Amino acid sequence: MWMRRIFKTIFWTLATLIVAVAAAAVLNASFWSNYRGQVTLLAHRGMSQTFSRDGLTNTTCTAKRIHPPTHRYLENTIASMKATFAAGADIVEFDVHPTTDGHFAVFHDWTVDCRTNGHGVTREHTLAELKALDIGYGYTADNGKTFPFRGRGIGLMPSLDEVLANFPDKRFLINVKSNDPHEGDLLADRLTQLPPAQRSLLMAYGGDKPIERLHERIPSMRVMSRKSLLDCGLRYIAIGWSGTMPDACRDTIVLVPVNMSWLVWGWPNLFLERMHAVGSEAFVVGAVALGETGTPGIDSEDDLVRLPSDYSGGIWTNRIELIAPRLKPGVGFEQ
Repeated sequence: MWMRRIFKTIFWTLATLIVAVAAAAVLNASFWSNYRGQVTLLAHRGMSQTFSRDGLTNTTCTAKRIHPPTHRYLENTIASMKATFAAGADIVEFDVHPTTDGHFAVFHDWTVDCRTNGHGVTREHTLAELKALDIGYGYTADNGKTFPFRGRGIGLMPSLDEVLANFPDKRFLINVKSNDPHEGDLLADRLTQLPPAQRSLLMAYGGDKPIERLHERIPSMRVMSRKSLLDCGLRYIAIGWSGTMPDACRDTIVLVPVNMSWLVWGWPNLFLERMHAVGSEAFVVGAVALGETGTPGIDSEDDLVRLPSDYSGGIWTNRIELIAPRLKPGVGFEQ
């Protein structure tokens, strides 16, 4: 008798749970929302040389494994950024490091050894020293037999000031490459000198500590860190079914892996409407795998077909030259 009661209790508990989840799913279905925004293309690394992601780690020299070049652009350069916007990007992502003489250099790697003809930690150089380097020196698509960009990248590493001066009306996502809170202060000192209209076009992400400090200094700026992304994502999954927006999801940047979007209440339209209402911007990224390094993008036709046909939110891509023409007919880029 008691066994029957236990099984009966388990059955009704599971049945109640299933009904509750099903009801929440229906109440959070995307069709309840009339929200239709605009597709926003965020070009991670801008127009750049692509590389194999097989076995990629945080210390991999990606310049040593590029695919055969299809264009002449190198990431984090003024020329690349111009071509990226011309190709249809709405936002361009770039990386910054402080220099020993009080500037910010725009460059990806923690050290200059991989991509350039220099040596040492990037932030342990002056801006003039960094500008003297050949940033195309280390790129090879054939295991070092040829170096197609060697000699072509001298003086092409820009400063943050140069980027902001060249593109006063463009949107950027700035990647802070350290976890030093002082770097958040340094970046805030520079950005607060900008006209409010230009500053409103900028977003930032990076280490928890500098991003937290930057947000304290410029509360109106959308920022993202590993902590903010996890806090928003986990709390939204926990309580988003109720329509309540966690404080962690306000005035921030949210990334949704395309293979995990089924976990997101109201995906896509209702979710995008909720994020828009609390001042946040959401971007769908490529499929993520456990232990994978870096941020995969929506980079191919196969990735695009995984998006809802009426998707009208942000798209994070590493291949703007391939994705933009499929979403914005008429745009192109100069090879």
